[in-house]
This record gives sequence, C-alpha cells and structure tokens, in this order.
Amino acid sequence: MQVTEKRFYSPEEYLALEEAADYKSEYIDGEIIPMAGGSTNHNQIALNFSTELNFTFKKLDYRVFMIDVRLWIPKRRIYTYPDVMVVAGEPEYYNDRTDTITNPRVIIEVLSPSTKKYDRSKKFEAYRTIPPFEEYLLIDTTRRYIEHFSKTDNKRWSFRDYDESDEAIALSSVSFEISLADIYNKVNFEQVDAESALEVGES
Repeated sequence: MQVTEKRFYSPEEYLALEEAADYKSEYIDGEIIPMAGGSTNHNQIALNFSTELNFTFKKLDYRVFMIDVRLWIPKRRIYTYPDVMVVAGEPEYYNDRTDTITNPRVIIEVLSPSTKKYDRSKKFEAYRTIPPFEEYLLIDTTRRYIEHFSKTDNKRWSFRDYDESDEAIALSSVSFEISLADIYNKVNFEQVDAESALEVGES
C-alpha cells in the first residue's frame, strides 16, 4: 500500500495558489486546507450581523470586513477568513496586501458543523495571539445560541451565552448592541431539520 507524503507549502506558495483557485482555503503552518461551503443560514447570519455593524459604525472610526478579507496570524503562521471582523481605526495590511489584515479587534464566526470544534478551540487559541483582539462571538446556525468571549485582562477572558430572541448582545470593546432577533432575522431553522433528516436517511 502506497503512503502519500503530506505536502507542506510556504506562505508565498499558498498565496500564489489562493489567487488562482476557484475556492478559498486556509493556511495552517504549511498545510493548505480547503474551506467548507456555507449554507444559506450561515450566509444570512453573517450578512445580518455585518450589516448592523456597518450601519452603526457609519460615522465612527471602525471598519467592518467579511469573508473575502484574509487574516494573517504570524505567531501561528495561519492565514484564515473569519466570517466578520471589526477593526478599530485603519486596517493594518500584511506586506502591503490590501486583501490581508492583521489587527481585528472583534471576530465573529458563524459555526458550521464541520468546523465548530476547531472554531471553539484551536482557532480561538490562535486568535488570542493577536494583540488588538478583544472579543469573539460564535453563532450557531442550527438554533438560537451564541457564545460571547470578552477579554478582561492579560490572558483573562469572560464568557456569556445567549439563547432567547428578546436578548441583546452588547459588545464591550466597541460601542455596539444587537438583538438575537436581528441576528437570526430570515434564518430558517426548519431547513436545518430537513437537512439533518436527509443526512440520517442517507447514512
């Protein structure tokens, strides 16, 4: 039986391949990992949150970026595409690339079944090496449930979760508040149930 040797790439090789690729991939310390496709619920949640952020910050010194903007995490040698990022002031570009930033203050990830464990653990661990990073939200697509982490001191983070439509999330690192009803506006949970039933039937 032939064993396939794992290929490792330099950051420069990854960037060259990414520019020519038809789909996005993450880069994790030499490995290139294709990103999972998103659902309509995933897209709707990211759009709802980023739209509210962008409207609130229209006349404030914050910038909101979605998945087309890449994040470079130098201490972990990771290139990734968070669903939503908030930058205070001007974005800091890596190697003058206007598609890659290094200084998000807030990161929002909309959870996918295939990546939610990684988003909660190793990815959050990597994000915490970014000096300006102060707030992290993980948004479930299968039910109304959001995990909210806020930095309180060096290596200290507070945690709160939300699961009621009439609750509102107030960010601590920027002046912004949003209700769960607005985050989940037009999200179809019946679609999730149908997809789950189909997966069970096919297994």
